[in-house]
Amino acid sequence: MGLFRRESLHERLAREGGLAEPSGVRAAWDEAGIHGTARAREWDLVATVAAPEIQGDAVDFVALPDGSLLVEEEQGDANLEPLATAVEQKLQPPYRARGARQTDVLWAVSARRIETARFEADGERVDLTETADGKILRVDGMPVFGSIPALEQLGEPAGPSYAVHAQRLDADLWEVRVATL
Repeated sequence: MGLFRRESLHERLAREGGLAEPSGVRAAWDEAGIHGTARAREWDLVATVAAPEIQGDAVDFVALPDGSLLVEEEQGDANLEPLATAVEQKLQPPYRARGARQTDVLWAVSARRIETARFEADGERVDLTETADGKILRVDGMPVFGSIPALEQLGEPAGPSYAVHAQRLDADLWEVRVATL
């Protein structure tokens, strides 16, 4: 046996046992970006707009179905209409948007569609989950007895097992998300 072998022992054994792949053949999935599923888009729209009158570096707002704006985070009290107008060229209310200052006058605004519903409930966050084991209703993270028919109606088209998450926007208006389990 020579000091410098051309083929290592494990390679020779694999070849002789029929386990070695012929050289030059690569697996079809050995490509960059094929190692998992792509992430879902976080935003439906991203745009830039000149809005020097808006103060601060970031704003968060929700456009309600009637077109009014519900400001969640803002410095000062400037009109956010330039950001909303940029979004509404391609995306109609209701939507949730975030603006970030890029330069002294230029803002980037990103937005995603949301679903809203009107119903009466306590708390700021409501979660309804239905599985084969039954229904669980949580208000602000705490389990409660009873039901909210509006949430059940939203979840039923998703199938026999679903989860509905609702976050209060204003009075009886809620942002809702439905997921199939």
